[in-house]
Amino acid sequence: MSKEKISIRFFDDREVRAIWDEEKSKWWFSVLDIIAVLTDQDDYNKTRNYWKYLKAKLKKEKSQVVSATTQLKILAPDGKKRLTDMLDYDGIIALGKEFPGKKANRFIEWFTYSDESIDGKSKTKAYALFESSFINSIEIGTTKGLQQIHAYLFGGLYNFAGQIRQKNISKAGFQFAVSRFLGDTLKQIEAMPETTFNEIIDKYVEMNIAHPFIEGNGRSTRIWLDLILKKRLKKCVDWSKISKRDYMNAMMQSPTNSSVLKQLLKNALTDKINDREMFMKGIDYSYYYEENE
Repeated sequence: MSKEKISIRFFDDREVRAIWDEEKSKWWFSVLDIIAVLTDQDDYNKTRNYWKYLKAKLKKEKSQVVSATTQLKILAPDGKKRLTDMLDYDGIIALGKEFPGKKANRFIEWFTYSDESIDGKSKTKAYALFESSFINSIEIGTTKGLQQIHAYLFGGLYNFAGQIRQKNISKAGFQFAVSRFLGDTLKQIEAMPETTFNEIIDKYVEMNIAHPFIEGNGRSTRIWLDLILKKRLKKCVDWSKISKRDYMNAMMQSPTNSSVLKQLLKNALTDKINDREMFMKGIDYSYYYEENE
């Protein structure tokens, strides 16, 4: 199952895991994850018992939700892969309708919308990057390499895909590098050393301050960072070990103090640089960091 494609989506800071079915060309979603979301439940056993009760009730009512359920292996809380109930897209919507209230409605709205957004389409492209031969031709640690990644992720979605911005931008009151000097700034960043972990993160921080694109900087630059780490240190970041809040706080501090970010990333380093699931999981978290609250 090394070719297994696993996706993680997030609703109210909770994971909703999915497995891609190559044969049927569709995603299967973890029923227990959905139940945990809709019941606000953190206890795995209580979630499982609730689903057991609901499944029996739905079966009695001859609901199609139960007959549409299939079982696939996914990681359980004990760290082992175990068979668990999964539903496809239509099945999840039908399950959501079994729960009354605004939260269920909001969940269905989120679930049916996510894949058609620009981020949803870009994320699909990001998944494909792992399998493509293109990933091996990306220049490591250069501006051109970052432009190649950005163009791949956002080509056909943004008309500025892969293009260095020509106007000034800011976020939450922070002014990124002035566009007039951006060309020189990027040359200076490109020339920065990337031999040690600290040097690589310093380079990453400076590239974030430069923010060379109108949109899509974070998603592109995290892949760019992982490719540098992979080439220089034979490591990459397990982004699933870094919460959104911790990452955002560390990045906000990084222009004046990068020590928090360095510690955060160092603690999440892994040598699983060619692991498909690690890459896919990294993409899921990377895109989640960029979602608006």
